[in-house]
Amino acid sequence: MAKRKEGRAPGKKQGYARECDLDMGYVSPIKTFRDLSLENIKSVITASRYIQTLIILTVIGLFLRFYNLGYNSLWLDEASTYSISVKSIAEIWQVTANGEFNPPLFYWIEHIMLMLGNNEIILRFIPALLGVLTIPLFYVIGKEFLDRNTGIIAAAVCAISPFLIYYSQEARAYMMMLFFIALATIFFLKAMKSGSLQHWALFGAFSALAFWAHFYAFVMIAALVLYALIEWAPRIRTELNNLKMLVFGIVVFVILTSPLIFVTLQLFVMRTASAPTYGIQGLEIISETFNQISGFNEIAMYVLVALFVIGIVQAFRIDKNKGIFLVLLTVLTFVVSYILSFKMPMEPRYLIFLSILFFIGIAVSYRVFYSFWCNQAVVYGFIVVLFIISAPVLAGYYSGYSKDDWRGFSEALQEKANPGDAIVSVPGYIAQPLDYYYSSAKDNTREYEATTSQDLEKIYSQKGNSTMYFVVTGDISAADPDGDAVAWLQNNTRLAGQDTGIYLFTST
Repeated sequence: MAKRKEGRAPGKKQGYARECDLDMGYVSPIKTFRDLSLENIKSVITASRYIQTLIILTVIGLFLRFYNLGYNSLWLDEASTYSISVKSIAEIWQVTANGEFNPPLFYWIEHIMLMLGNNEIILRFIPALLGVLTIPLFYVIGKEFLDRNTGIIAAAVCAISPFLIYYSQEARAYMMMLFFIALATIFFLKAMKSGSLQHWALFGAFSALAFWAHFYAFVMIAALVLYALIEWAPRIRTELNNLKMLVFGIVVFVILTSPLIFVTLQLFVMRTASAPTYGIQGLEIISETFNQISGFNEIAMYVLVALFVIGIVQAFRIDKNKGIFLVLLTVLTFVVSYILSFKMPMEPRYLIFLSILFFIGIAVSYRVFYSFWCNQAVVYGFIVVLFIISAPVLAGYYSGYSKDDWRGFSEALQEKANPGDAIVSVPGYIAQPLDYYYSSAKDNTREYEATTSQDLEKIYSQKGNSTMYFVVTGDISAADPDGDAVAWLQNNTRLAGQDTGIYLFTST
């Protein structure tokens, strides 16, 4: 990158750098928080192409994340978020301690948000906001990892990623985890360069917040620590002071997560006590994760994975440790996920933090194209191509429901059901999204929850002369893997309707 010449005032333009510099030599006068002033901020916004582009990308990302935020009804996991978040702060912690497989931080934040109202937009507002704020964080990560071009391309991928947009519009903790992991990664990269106690402390603090948001964040945190140890291993004696700083960061993490650590161990033992009945197992977790992070599009996946591989090769050529960083963290995440997939339910969304490595690798690949055509258009062209790749997926995403339509289903059920009828949720826990929209008290109906054929038979024995409606989703396969409940439904009910992935059966 271009270096500022002696005697030249900050904020002035210099000659073109040998490497691609969208700012054409402009040097930002803001180096620390002390440099923040209206004049300096105005200078950066009006003169820096990187900042201008980042602002545009963030605005685009904001529109994509808040557009139609309440269009989809809450699905099962989001309804679970609501049912936990309405509890008190102390009760939410108790729910986690008693077996809820998600930490309480996101539920606590949602508890506060529910004081403002109760609807889909309120519940999804925090993930959407954090999704927007993550865009500039990707820029900083790319800049710290390699250069500003890597940062701006990574920010562009983040801004228009269908995968990240989807989870920015879901009332779950995945985007909160990514936001804090991104902050932790920024201060990790800074700490690896500076050895600063402050940077290591902030790495520990934001890692702790990520862990309080989602347990699986620990995989990325552990991988970062392992990378630092591997990089320092050949010169451990000379890096002893850095090692002490790293230990300090780990101590900060342990102190801030100490109330959660014991609970985590208990939950892990509980979660892995039996084989998973749903989720992705084995090597499929790798292909499916890349497919989803690429935007749920197979062609896009091949293109982006190819760019990711090219970026890794280029990273090794630039600096061996940068290549090791991308490969080690990616491989370690997949190895851990592969092993755990046979012990507990595994879904690609748990690996959302891999988008940091994936998007940075894709962004680094611009260097190869720039070596053939030394023009700023390479960076801008890269961003345009990424937009084109994502556009068809986004068009489909906004044109219809991407989640089960419990809102519409409940309205139809209210029209069908008569006073005295029975509504049976199969499996029982899908009563959560149903009851968010459907009121048995208003319809004067009876509600039951069933998971097994024995549950269904017991409820059916109380049928009398009323009609029984059975609300069923694909979750029945996970809740009753033996298939007894499905067999019972086939023998005793008939299909009365379907809305997205929700089926309605009536008693015969």
